[in-house]
Amino acid sequence: MSNVLVTGGARGIGSGIVFELAAAGHNVGFCGRATAETASDMLALLRQDHSGKFAYYQCDVSNAADRSKLLADFVADFGSLDVLINNAGVAPNVRADLLDMSEESFDRVMNINLKGPFMLTQEAAKIMLKDSNSGKFKCIINTGSVSADYASINRGEYCMSKAAVAMATKLFAVRLADEGICVYEIRPGVIKSDMTSVVTAKYDKMIADGLTLQRRWGMPQDVGKVAAALVNGSMAYSTGQVINVDGGLTIERF
Repeated sequence: MSNVLVTGGARGIGSGIVFELAAAGHNVGFCGRATAETASDMLALLRQDHSGKFAYYQCDVSNAADRSKLLADFVADFGSLDVLINNAGVAPNVRADLLDMSEESFDRVMNINLKGPFMLTQEAAKIMLKDSNSGKFKCIINTGSVSADYASINRGEYCMSKAAVAMATKLFAVRLADEGICVYEIRPGVIKSDMTSVVTAKYDKMIADGLTLQRRWGMPQDVGKVAAALVNGSMAYSTGQVINVDGGLTIERF
């Protein structure tokens, strides 16, 4: 049983990760920008169906003070930090053409999708290293996106942030390998969530026309099951790797 912290865990892909980890028997703390009241129903459901310990924290991962408080509160509540899952992320508020992208949108997306998880990983790794003799498997998981490779000119800031997350995964995997901490990237494809709700009709058609080999939407629990396998140590000799959860979208074919 591990003590796992999931950012952006109150909805979408994050909630799928939290529920699958709970089903696997882990203790899970999760955070979001919304107030604790917003997560009360989710917490009640977790506690009703699972025996682990669960907690919600209000946190903006782009804010340094919030990040430090999040980690301090989590360790105080759970006793240790075994796994960090950097899942919090946003799409641009306005899907603007690349030539019209605003500096404000660029900064917002980069701060939440890249700077926040990068700096949080720095702090979390130092906490994990202090507990290196616990005997527990420790890892850091970043939620990336196929948009790291697939260019979308009306959300370029999102694509760039996810491409940078892919490199951050490699960097931390190299830095932490000798310390016994694995680092992974889960790379979802088209997942049904609040982020994709504004383009449901578009992707319904594309999936039906063969965008993915498996002709269905990905679901948050599809990502959650992969996260649970990584947390359980099932890929302990695969640090730095990308695990695609995309229904075969990224397979090149004629």
